[in-house]
Amino acid sequence: MHKSDDADSLEKATRDFVAARPQLFGIAYRVLGSAAEAEDILQEAWVKWQQGNRAEVIEPAAYLTTMTTRLALNTARSARVRREKYVGPWLPEPVDTSADPQLGAERAEAVELAVLHLLERLTPTERAAYVLREAFDYPYGRIAEILETSQANARQLVSRARRHLAAERRERVSRSAHQRLLEVFLTAARTGDLRALEDVLAADVVSYADGGGARGASRIPVVGRTRVARYVVAFAPRFWPRTRTQWVEANGRPAVLVRSGEDAVALLSVDVSAEGIDRVMWVLNPAKLAPFAASVAA
Repeated sequence: MHKSDDADSLEKATRDFVAARPQLFGIAYRVLGSAAEAEDILQEAWVKWQQGNRAEVIEPAAYLTTMTTRLALNTARSARVRREKYVGPWLPEPVDTSADPQLGAERAEAVELAVLHLLERLTPTERAAYVLREAFDYPYGRIAEILETSQANARQLVSRARRHLAAERRERVSRSAHQRLLEVFLTAARTGDLRALEDVLAADVVSYADGGGARGASRIPVVGRTRVARYVVAFAPRFWPRTRTQWVEANGRPAVLVRSGEDAVALLSVDVSAEGIDRVMWVLNPAKLAPFAASVAA
């Protein structure tokens, strides 16, 4: 093959990869709950794609999807072990979805922080099957091919994932209702208004603080309306002074980025149903905060 042919081949390979990249990232991110790990997967997929025998590939996007999903699955299996050793609650790494609300998917399913957090309790294969079906609308036959299983088992994997989410999560409210309750929660949290906090929290609310051992966050989830409200009030005097808040979009939902000076110190996100705020999620780990803060304008 002449050098010009090599260059043409690599140029086409690059075009094919760039075209598929948003979807590849969307799959890897949903399977792993980590933008950093998803980027590592895409880098590995690019190297394999660049060095592989592309002449035999009829559909580059389909080939790249299969490769990326399998690489993400391998990483997810080892990530489960790492996260068992994580200090305190682990929350997904937030991503700015203001430019791409669906993050490369056909549907914006399985991108919300609360959903990604719940998907952590599934097996990696169940999670991958759910992501491919619910976010990317893949037919079961194609999911079976990617996961190297039967079509019947692919259906079972998706069904189990759906049942798990349905059991753990109530029906969501509108975006405007979500933002309104978060606004009330934020005001009450900053002023230490216990009664106002209790009014917006569901009876069985859970508060998760992901500090990764790097900040003075609660190392166990706080459960129940009264406990969560008192917890939020207790740390208000030392947390909120000298901070400023910025409304952002994180994982398809309104959220609040908290800064102290130029440094991001927290991302506050909530999961809301008709019962009130079901989950309060504080991302405090600097390794997860820094990339998100850099992606949104101060």
